[in-house]
Amino acid sequence: MTNQNKYKIIHLPKEQWTDYKIPMRYTTHEYFDVVMKEEEDKFTVELEKKPLETPISHYPEEYDFPDRLYQDCWRGACAWGVLDEKEELIACIETCPEEWFNRLRVCELWVHEDYRRQGIAHRLMAVAKEQARLERRRAIILETQSCNGEAIAFYRQEGFTLIGFDSCCYSNRDIERKEVRMELGILYQKPAKLTRQDVEIRMETETDYHATEAMTQRAFWNLHHKGCDEHYLVHKMRQHPAYLSELSRIAVKDGEVIGCICYCKSWLEKDGVRTEVTNFGPLCVDPRYQGMGVGELLLAETIPLAKAAGFPGILIFGEPGYYPLHGFVTSDKFGITNYYGENFDAFMAYELIPGALSAIGGRFVEPDVFENLPKEEVEEYNKKFPYMEKQYFPMQWD
Repeated sequence: MTNQNKYKIIHLPKEQWTDYKIPMRYTTHEYFDVVMKEEEDKFTVELEKKPLETPISHYPEEYDFPDRLYQDCWRGACAWGVLDEKEELIACIETCPEEWFNRLRVCELWVHEDYRRQGIAHRLMAVAKEQARLERRRAIILETQSCNGEAIAFYRQEGFTLIGFDSCCYSNRDIERKEVRMELGILYQKPAKLTRQDVEIRMETETDYHATEAMTQRAFWNLHHKGCDEHYLVHKMRQHPAYLSELSRIAVKDGEVIGCICYCKSWLEKDGVRTEVTNFGPLCVDPRYQGMGVGELLLAETIPLAKAAGFPGILIFGEPGYYPLHGFVTSDKFGITNYYGENFDAFMAYELIPGALSAIGGRFVEPDVFENLPKEEVEEYNKKFPYMEKQYFPMQWD
């Protein structure tokens, strides 16, 4: 049995795990010596790894305030863990967003000493990294101690580097006690934009189908729900009479499908009369190329095609923080509601012919392909692609 199956990472719900005391203990044989010097016009700081003459051990019993999950100070925290055969916790990670700074903090990371060096901590950290990616955080940060040499080595292996320290966090003798708070972080750099010359945008061919669906699965996996069904939607759309292959496009770089936009006919219905409009979805980009302007290139390529085809406008359900940057506004501006007479920020429209959508109004009707995605069919279709683990994340819709 692989570790992937043996040690399943699960979400630890707040209502069940609040105030769970983490038995945090470790023994260390090395530390980072912190030396600070102050001169008239400068401060000099050195942190050098050195062996300890006598190993240092820390146990949860020695702390007045032991580590606990979902402490009140971590508003918005979320935790994941691993249970053993007796349903007892053997490892966990807890994160908390710093919304003001758009960073994600790892508040707790613990693996029981009997289960260490089996890759569990690495897999737990991968959950935090994926959360940061899905939430588009600019950094992941965490706290450790200068005497916890094994933890520091692990974090550096995971890509963390020193971003700061506090020489009097735990006491006024932290340097002397060889227990200085160190702040480590992974800082994500904004990627360079791709240009139209960097990317081939073209109609999809049958030989692209599997690659497009695999890319779509990667783009949406665990984003809105555990797993996703958008890749199966792409498969079903191609077979539906409302699909508009002449408007739909894929983005290709170095022979690899890195993005797609799929259009369908849809309708505005008012007083028993239906007027044809269009909608797209999904519009998606492979995670490795997100933030590089690929979605913008697909929009710039296809919106003129929709206009040339004579459609009065485009209706979508999409990210309210993204599409208004590209000319979309909420549909209530045109007197349009969804099928149930509702309006909300994610329901948007792009008017292709000035005044056309306002003149039509009414409720939006999508093709039934968007509703006909049974879970059992999606699960069966997933077998065509490499295994991806379903996981809960706090920004999901359910």
